Amino acid sequence: MRTLLYALLPLFAFAAHAAGGKLPATAGMTQLEGAGGAGLAPWALIGSYASRDEVAGNAFYTWVNSQGFWLDSVGASVGLFDRVELSYARQRFDLGDTVPGERIRQDIFGVKVKVYGDTVFDQDQPWPQVAVGLMAKKNKDYDFVPKLLGARHDSEVEPYVAATKVWLDGVGGRTTLLNGTLRYTRANQLGILGFGGDKSDKRKLRFEGSAGVFLTDNVVLGAEYRQKSDNLSVFKEERFLDLFLAWAPNRTFSLVAAYADLGNIANKDKQKGPYVSLKVDF
Repeated sequence: MRTLLYALLPLFAFAAHAAGGKLPATAGMTQLEGAGGAGLAPWALIGSYASRDEVAGNAFYTWVNSQGFWLDSVGASVGLFDRVELSYARQRFDLGDTVPGERIRQDIFGVKVKVYGDTVFDQDQPWPQVAVGLMAKKNKDYDFVPKLLGARHDSEVEPYVAATKVWLDGVGGRTTLLNGTLRYTRANQLGILGFGGDKSDKRKLRFEGSAGVFLTDNVVLGAEYRQKSDNLSVFKEERFLDLFLAWAPNRTFSLVAAYADLGNIANKDKQKGPYVSLKVDF
């Protein structure tokens, strides 16, 4: 995976010199695992301002505090010709008072390819933009906690398909976005607690959805849902929800603030709290 990251560096350098040609806010945000999308779900949008003849990239930082734990995610992505997205994210999960002073780290490399439709240019068509993607995840601290809890694997490649539709004259005459994503996975808490478990070691299709309304040209109010597996008998795992407000004043900067309901995490239930994500495009 380190070799792959080194291979991406020339693309990041090239992207820094390529001007984005897409309209403001059409690059979306960056989700927790590094893909272009909202906080919880990847979208079919390619997460950069690169038009069909350009390369562009971004860097992001996300922080979530759920009372008992906190998670941060930092990374970057490159969009190639509004067709391909390459991404990397490093997640760090602080175990709070469950295991004081300790963290679990996870690396995520992603690729996404737009295969059908266009959210902007196909406004008069009923179909959405569709993309397929892969996330290669590696838990760096698998032997520390996840294995002891019953997880079966320290890494996994998760395929997914996402469909995104934008209506410029949507709810209340405002631009409206709907996204649906199907992910084939057996991850425990995104992979932070490993993959598979004593209850189930089978991959299953899980649904992730996003909906948003543009209050202005650069402010989006939305909500998300993410279905998750429950593979470990020691701890119950529940769905994720959030309510977010995204602000993209220009093509360089975007900020997302959200309130997340993460359900039960490890030995703590009713985990809720703030979510903040900053993205810088270049």
